[in-house]
Amino acid sequence: QVQLVESGGGLVQTGDSLRLSCAASGRTFTFFTMKWFRQTPGKEREFVAAVSRDAARTYHADSVKGRFAISRDNTKSTVYLQMNNLKPEDTAVYYCAAAWEETITVPNFDYWGQGTQVTVSS
Repeated sequence: QVQLVESGGGLVQTGDSLRLSCAASGRTFTFFTMKWFRQTPGKEREFVAAVSRDAARTYHADSVKGRFAISRDNTKSTVYLQMNNLKPEDTAVYYCAAAWEETITVPNFDYWGQGTQVTVSS
């Protein structure tokens, strides 16, 4: 089992930045590809970003490319999502996820956090 706890969400204005964190515990952190998803009511879950086990490779959805950056610190068992130039359409609950699958571009996961709300006002 892996426990994932997100933090860092909040209410910001258009153009602001936020950094989300996700602390993992349980199984060895470096076993997992780490991912971020987001979801708003009435919409499908969106796969936002992923980072490989060794942090060497990243994936970002087109909707966030150039504005968001995923990273991880394996010494702290933590994955981050730096979000810059936020827009109202980025408003969502953001979820951290862990996957055994090594391929970073597939939107699957095996463990899921409780989510953190990000609200961007116009």
